[in-house]
Amino acid sequence: MSVVKHGLSIGIERIENNFFLSLKAVGKLTHADYEIITPLIDSALASIKEPKVDVLIDGTELEGWELRAAWDDFKLGLKHNNEFNKVAIYGNKNWQEIAAKVGSWFISGEIKYFDNLTDATNWLKK
Repeated sequence: MSVVKHGLSIGIERIENNFFLSLKAVGKLTHADYEIITPLIDSALASIKEPKVDVLIDGTELEGWELRAAWDDFKLGLKHNNEFNKVAIYGNKNWQEIAAKVGSWFISGEIKYFDNLTDATNWLKK
């Protein structure tokens, strides 16, 4: 019997009012995954008056979202829209590059897709 692994791991680093958020998505994300991760992100950002967040999303093991989870992801992006400075999406699937372009319509910061982790992290550091 095989084990099906899915979910989000999160890392948050804070230096004064600057945040670096790293997310690794694995498998097919569910609404339950967002019920856990959303309060963590909300809590981390709530204590800062005007946070500017740089985000690295590792989607190399992401298979997609359940419909409700996709809606949760969209709502999370809208809620923190003005707080995102740069979002680097590191992936290996064509649809992820398209998702990055669509996502750029809904947040005030920059979103860019990368198929190389070093390029993604270097872009965030600029």
